Amino acid sequence: MNILIIGPSWVGDMMMSHSLYQQLKIQYPNCNIDVMALNWCKPLLARMPEVRKAIEMPLGHGAFELGTRYRLGKSLREQYDMAIVLPNSLKSAFVPFFAKIAHRRGWKGESRYILLNDLRANKKDYPMMVQRYVALAFEKDAVPKADDIPVLKPYLTVEPAQQAETFKKFEKQTALLGERPIIGFCPGAEFGPAKRWPHYHYAKLAEMLITQGYAVELFGSAKDEPVGEEIRQALPEELREFCVNLAGKTNLNEAVDLIANCTAVVTNDSGLMHIAAAVNCPLIALYGPTSPQYTPPLSDKATIIRLIEGGLIKVRKGDKEGGYHQSLIDITPEIALEKLEALLAK
Repeated sequence: MNILIIGPSWVGDMMMSHSLYQQLKIQYPNCNIDVMALNWCKPLLARMPEVRKAIEMPLGHGAFELGTRYRLGKSLREQYDMAIVLPNSLKSAFVPFFAKIAHRRGWKGESRYILLNDLRANKKDYPMMVQRYVALAFEKDAVPKADDIPVLKPYLTVEPAQQAETFKKFEKQTALLGERPIIGFCPGAEFGPAKRWPHYHYAKLAEMLITQGYAVELFGSAKDEPVGEEIRQALPEELREFCVNLAGKTNLNEAVDLIANCTAVVTNDSGLMHIAAAVNCPLIALYGPTSPQYTPPLSDKATIIRLIEGGLIKVRKGDKEGGYHQSLIDITPEIALEKLEALLAK
């Protein structure tokens, strides 16, 4: 059985989709799973053993381009027995329809009644995103209830030889860290500044950790490089050599290898949080407006800190200096350090 997955477009969502691929291999032991996704996803998919291959989706966010989707679907005809569409958008369901895949499964989403012929409408019965993904591995009349649905934790393989190459590439940047154990910081967030723990809190935590004998590595995309520098510059000058800003300097594969080498990670609710969980790294996850009930780190080694109750608060920019949200400002570095020390003591 050949299955085509129309994959999500965000790092965290792609990581959570791995639970679906694992469950599909249980439901259909001899199936082949191919995932259509944006090109940047390929490094993650290559580290998921259940995935046979990644197929590049040439259209980015917001691009409809029906003609391109038709040609792409046509090129995939007579190759797949089932398609599972993970995004909720109308446009994401066109390729399996044009590919004439007999069984096309997904959640109701944006009026996809014709495009999908196995349409699920009870999304609210599954409060976690990963539960919604895993539910699509089951036949419509056999989906377990939310409390019973089996969620296999996402994981990424880390090959020692490839990891060693990554270490060698960055040995000049990290040489001054010596033999200190490394704590990774992931200070960025696609959602916006309201989702970020303030840079001055990260800096204070880094200062306390470096004083205790740790080193700090900062991870993120190119647009996270400035906040990484803010963190470094807020440190006492004599401690900065033990804090390395790698944001924007690594590709996704290299970030996975380096995060896997960390003693622990402190992170906002972000895609890199889910990567840290998937390489089994102990982590402290800092939540503010977003909901840990919906997209928690799927790891037994994760400690979540959130001081407010309730679900998602839809704000992208807080009303405090720097666009931060008060709920994250209230999580002091001392609170984070206490939780981190307890986590490392286990």
